Amino acid sequence: MNSSKIIVIGSGFSSLSAACYLAKQGHQVTVLEKNKTVGGRARQFKKDGFVFDIGPTFYWMPDVFERFFNDFNKSTSDYYKLEKLNPAYQIYFGKNDSISISDNLDDIKKTFEAIESGSGNKLQKFIDKAHANYNIAIKDLVYKPGENVFEIINGKTFLKLHEFILTIKNQVSGYVKNEKLRKILEFPVLFLGAKPSNTPSFYNFMNYADFKLGTWHPKGGMYEVVKAMTTLAKSLGVNIITDSEVINIELNNKKVTGVNTNNGLLKCDILLSGADYHHTESLLPENYRQYSETYWDKKTFAPSALLFYVGFNKKLKNVSHHTLFFDTDFEEHAKTIYDTKKWAEKPLFYASFPSITDDSSAPQNKESGIFLIPIAPDIEDTNDIREHYFSQLIQRVEKITGESLKEHILFKESYCVNNFKEDYHSYKGNAYGLANTLLQTHVLRPKLKSKKINNLYFCGQLTVPGPGVPPSLISGKIVSDLIKKYHQK
Repeated sequence: MNSSKIIVIGSGFSSLSAACYLAKQGHQVTVLEKNKTVGGRARQFKKDGFVFDIGPTFYWMPDVFERFFNDFNKSTSDYYKLEKLNPAYQIYFGKNDSISISDNLDDIKKTFEAIESGSGNKLQKFIDKAHANYNIAIKDLVYKPGENVFEIINGKTFLKLHEFILTIKNQVSGYVKNEKLRKILEFPVLFLGAKPSNTPSFYNFMNYADFKLGTWHPKGGMYEVVKAMTTLAKSLGVNIITDSEVINIELNNKKVTGVNTNNGLLKCDILLSGADYHHTESLLPENYRQYSETYWDKKTFAPSALLFYVGFNKKLKNVSHHTLFFDTDFEEHAKTIYDTKKWAEKPLFYASFPSITDDSSAPQNKESGIFLIPIAPDIEDTNDIREHYFSQLIQRVEKITGESLKEHILFKESYCVNNFKEDYHSYKGNAYGLANTLLQTHVLRPKLKSKKINNLYFCGQLTVPGPGVPPSLISGKIVSDLIKKYHQK
């Protein structure tokens, strides 16, 4: 294979993954990151001894992370220490009304059975199906580049066609009747960025990831994974330049010749963007863009988010490392995200208290808290709105858990639509990319390879295989394989 000069735009999980694979192939790889630190949406925020993951906080599908490092004869344990969480997470449905999900399926079945007679055995059958789908998805489908439909039409998937028509919501209702148990089974697909009523039941493989593979925490937080990948990339010869924003893309005869940055022109043989797909194409003349503004506007995007990073001057009780507050109507909240595009009156939200598990997250006898409200992309974002919802969620946590919080807040920082747009050029300020709906699955997602420019490629959450950290790692691998395919001697 020719050794090419490859520029990678962005330093999120997909970009770092691709950079490692491309460097292993023998290419000269340079990663350009517009912000001051690497990591993309998985950056870190530190203040007064508190440490917060700005972006992802859930470590699911440990096998995908392990497979990535194994490809370089390494292991996750070479870089960071993992702890399996027990409980994996806790869900509140109202005041003093919560269910904790254990770290093993046998205990989870007992939890289900205690709430609804017969649901333990039904849960086992549901997870068996999810396991079969996980094997098809993770060991086969998601590692395909999405170039044509024949990648997914084979004996295994043909038998599963009905599971692309049936939705998660329909399927779950056939196994359990209790509303709380249904919400627990529907919860994992929120990581795919779509409503359970819009998500093909094939994606129940997320339940296998949840209940069988478990929820883990890297000591030091998710940013330890970024640091590990950065260390690996540099050991492979990858050059990473921060504070370097790409301003426009230079073209000649349907080929990228280089990129103009705030630090000057950099030449390349191949360009790969792990940055926002829409933004990257906006750096091209209109006739070289694959997808129009109308195309993007009609797509179903995963939610954006209103996030708060809070330091508390005491340890908290009655909450777990990962705590979900489902004390409100999810369908009503979902309508505000996907239909009306308005702020929910009383949204559900998620909270992470990493210092419950990891003492490096907060000073002694103090607690770090991350709060996330899923919201519609491109929604109005003002300080007054942020303050209103922070006040509401603190009041609700106090009421639901019986814990006093307000007078114990040392500081808070917020992050929302405007920040996603400014920091990542995120289309409409989305946080998770394109939702995995039926019409946005695999080959129906934006392509990894440009059809109009011979040496331009894409990776990340707007393309194949989809949103989330494990899919981003996979996206980096499959785009590197695609580059190998089209740029051999």
